[in-house]
Amino acid sequence: MTNDVRTDDSTVQLTAGGAELTLDPRNGCRITSLRIDGTELLRQGAKYGAFPMVPWCGRIELGQFRNGGERHQMPVNSGPHAIHGTGRDTAWHTARVAESSAAFFYDLAAPWPYPGRVTQLAELTPDSLTLTMGVETYADSFPAQAGWHPWFLRNLGTGKDVELGFEAGWQEERGDDHLPTGRRIDPRPGPWDDCFGMPDGVDVTLTWPGALELKVAGRSEWVVIYDEQAEAVCVEPQSGPPNGLNTLPRLVTPIDPLEISTTWTWRSLA
Repeated sequence: MTNDVRTDDSTVQLTAGGAELTLDPRNGCRITSLRIDGTELLRQGAKYGAFPMVPWCGRIELGQFRNGGERHQMPVNSGPHAIHGTGRDTAWHTARVAESSAAFFYDLAAPWPYPGRVTQLAELTPDSLTLTMGVETYADSFPAQAGWHPWFLRNLGTGKDVELGFEAGWQEERGDDHLPTGRRIDPRPGPWDDCFGMPDGVDVTLTWPGALELKVAGRSEWVVIYDEQAEAVCVEPQSGPPNGLNTLPRLVTPIDPLEISTTWTWRSLA
């Protein structure tokens, strides 16, 4: 199917074989649905789907970060911290749509203090979804992060709850303030709201016994696992750890934009 440039920013639906993906650019370019052979994998209702985290991931301590000698304050939306970026609260624009792929963008604006552009590409096949996000600057360099926050259903309604499988090189020790302390520790058993390091790239498997297996992979070494809620589990590939704008800043420069990609692959176990 030939690419079709969109003149509006309404909901976008992609299909490939038995896979169906729906995105809502007006609502933070959130994936609102991922259905495999008619089975929904993402939680619906409140805290639903999968949203981009950009231009930072997780929490920023007290909502503040520095860039050189400048200190910036982001809105505190998870007191006392700022969480998950501003992209999820922004209307994006649809750049192009085909039957199984689509591209989106938005321009960074206040409260983010630096001009730039964020892009997201979604590419669907019958057995995989690849998401790619980029952050570029229009002027000064600035620290940034990008990643995704999917709410995978704990139970698909076909049997047992999902099982998580992964091997991490380390776990970021989490303080009482929910921020990494700076210490790397051996991975501990869940439940988790924790960041893990995977030096060879993110590699996490979600298995719904007797139903479906889904693997979340990517070249980045950082992933947050959150499984403290009854209805859903989150596997969040991202370009840096929580509070990383302060502790491990990755500068976006005019010649070095930030890019991150994740691929979700699945197979039936039925």
